[in-house]
Amino acid sequence: MATETSGADQVGARPVGTGELEWHRVLDSDGLPEGRVTTVTAGHRSLALTHCDGAYGALDNHCPHQGGPLCSGRLTGFLTAAQPGEYTYTRRGEILRCPWHGWEFDVKTGQSWFDPTHTRVRSYQVSVETVLPGAEAGLEKGPYTAETYPVIVEKPYVLVEI
Repeated sequence: MATETSGADQVGARPVGTGELEWHRVLDSDGLPEGRVTTVTAGHRSLALTHCDGAYGALDNHCPHQGGPLCSGRLTGFLTAAQPGEYTYTRRGEILRCPWHGWEFDVKTGQSWFDPTHTRVRSYQVSVETVLPGAEAGLEKGPYTAETYPVIVEKPYVLVEI
């Protein structure tokens, strides 16, 4: 498991509902290999960031049971059986298992699989961007034109909204 910690930089904000949610750049998109989980910091929150099937997920890094570090957990799936002797492994890499006591959570929703109606981990929206969200918000065209230069974006980065 990847266990590196990345510092976060606030990169923008946009209003959602009644409060302000902020996007935080947490790492470059190639900073977390497929099928891995790592710790990132967004604002003052420690998050377990996952990468599965090209999609990223972010959960609060603390298991609701006893605060175990979910970033040290294992990404797994489900083993189902239609009848004895016939097994199917599904949802590969979509379930994060707490390393302390094995509580399991959906990496997209934070839903638990042992008590889905009462227990969950907070999940956060994740986006892979090459331009910061809200970067053009509030700008008006002025009377002057500046000299411009071509810009090349070499790689996108991962943002978490909290």
